[in-house]
Amino acid sequence: MNKTEKTEMISEVRELLESSNAVYLADYTGINVEDINNLRNAFRKDGVRYKVYKNTLFKRALNESGKFQKLGDHLLGMTSYIFASGDNIVAPAKIIKKYFDQNQKLSLKACYIENEFYDGSQLNALATLPTKNDLIAGIIVSISAPASGIVGAINAVFRDLVSVIDEISKRKAA
Repeated sequence: MNKTEKTEMISEVRELLESSNAVYLADYTGINVEDINNLRNAFRKDGVRYKVYKNTLFKRALNESGKFQKLGDHLLGMTSYIFASGDNIVAPAKIIKKYFDQNQKLSLKACYIENEFYDGSQLNALATLPTKNDLIAGIIVSISAPASGIVGAINAVFRDLVSVIDEISKRKAA
């Protein structure tokens, strides 16, 4: 790889770092090409980018971007890089955990999610985090629950009032 190719690759990595809300580093030792392609497809379905770069080039891009600095300490061995942005920043953790549970390969080295650093030992906790859309749905349900309870109580009062009036009218008719 010549100097211009390296410069272009560093620039590409820096752009990915700057546009991502989450960056994951995974050890892909022992994974065959077919499985790597399947993983890429799984990541792509969730709008996540899965890349493999030389660790030295990634480290230079990290230094140039000024973001996610603690990842530099985990650039040893075969490392793949997963970039996520938007609403689906925990999807990579779910995919990595699923693949690891099935094959005992592709382990999480470290990641940053929204400027918070997590090491590989926290994969299980990260994989169980709800997505942003799930959180929003939960909040909406929580907000609407008291309102629906009030509506139910008002309806019960009117239903009871109608029952009382109906009983009174039946007694007067008898």
